[in-house]
Amino acid sequence: MAMNIEDKKILKYFAKKIVEKGLAVPAIFLFESTKYISFIAGQTLIFLGPILTFFVSDKKYYNLVDLLERKRNIEYLIIQIEELNLSIKR
Repeated sequence: MAMNIEDKKILKYFAKKIVEKGLAVPAIFLFESTKYISFIAGQTLIFLGPILTFFVSDKKYYNLVDLLERKRNIEYLIIQIEELNLSIKR
């Protein structure tokens, strides 16, 4: 299943927030180290959902979790973080 435009927008927004907060390097490290177990990580995030959605919108959280359960989406997110981080440093 190919990523649609809305999925790309969500991942780009998430990447932008990561870079703005100066967390590009730790985020890339985290995503690279967990992309091969992304489904398990996604299920863990679903389990933690009732606690974490106290801080963020339910819909946005579960949409992001759904996207992060697929390895290709994590790779896309990593690329977006790297590109945004490089553009800011130039």
